[in-house]
Amino acid sequence: MPALLPRIEGRILVLRGQKVIIDADLASLYGVPTRRLNEQVKRNRDRFPDDFMFQLDAAEKAEVVANCDHLHKLKFSKVLPYAFTEHGAIQAANVLASPQAVEMGIYVVRAFVRMRELAVVHADLAKRLDELEQKTEGLTLTHDTFSRNTRAQLRQLIDAVNQLMAPPDPPKRPIGFVTHEDKKNKKP
Repeated sequence: MPALLPRIEGRILVLRGQKVIIDADLASLYGVPTRRLNEQVKRNRDRFPDDFMFQLDAAEKAEVVANCDHLHKLKFSKVLPYAFTEHGAIQAANVLASPQAVEMGIYVVRAFVRMRELAVVHADLAKRLDELEQKTEGLTLTHDTFSRNTRAQLRQLIDAVNQLMAPPDPPKRPIGFVTHEDKKNKKP
């Protein structure tokens, strides 16, 4: 039965910020028609507060049908489906009280718990990745500044070496008449 967990986890959706399972999927897991599940829920409405179960609106139903291929039959249903949270799924198993519902209720709870654990692990990984990204960004800025400064300094050094290597300009012969005093004042 552990192979059921991935199958059940695939049926768990996030709606209104909560992890839920749609009534059709829950009824299938519990081995009852969706109509029977919803009848039992309506008969025991006081066992299902709003944080255990809620009814989807038309937009949410359309989104679920569009994103979940296995729920394509809901498209033609005139009834808006219900979404059960982890606690609502347990309560549904209790009100159905069939052996399959009780047994599958345990697996449904395990699937919700495993997804919660995975969410914590993913949150930790996301935090670590964010820290790594911040460090990398800091290193990139430092490297860019260092690289820019180094390139500028190398350019100055190359220019200075080129100036030293260039032959000096030959002395130019003065234009005009040169007197003896100009020749004496001129240092060799």
